[in-house]
Amino acid sequence: MAHSEHRYNVEVQWTGNQGTGTSGYREYSRDHVARAGAKPEIAGSSDAAFRGDPTRWNPEDLFVTAISACHQLWYLHLCADAGVCVLAYRDDAQGTMVDSPEPGRFTEIILRPRVVIRSGDDVQLAARLHHTAHEKCFLANSVNFPIRCEPLVELADN
Repeated sequence: MAHSEHRYNVEVQWTGNQGTGTSGYREYSRDHVARAGAKPEIAGSSDAAFRGDPTRWNPEDLFVTAISACHQLWYLHLCADAGVCVLAYRDDAQGTMVDSPEPGRFTEIILRPRVVIRSGDDVQLAARLHHTAHEKCFLANSVNFPIRCEPLVELADN
């Protein structure tokens, strides 16, 4: 299979200058806007623990979301190829980050996908496909910490 390269261009613009720029740690807002082409803007900030706006997305939220979404998209693709019909998918993902004197970092992400498949489809196959999705996930392959997956697969009621 030929390799291809993909580029992702985004613009992140700081909108938090409150008149004196970064003249002091408490003198500016962490607010920013992320843009990518014609897509809707994302209102961002830092985590509230770091003087951010808790009503806006922070980089850590977006990071965990990206890992969860990548896994989901691979999983749906694999199920479609395998003849497993997914009717619903919801992941309550959780990321753990350690903030320490050394550079802070994520230490783990736990994915908890809850999947409903068509009645009569193979539940064991549907569960196993999560492992394959994890192996194929571009983002999971790009991080240096464990990502655990604790799926629950259920059959739809007739």
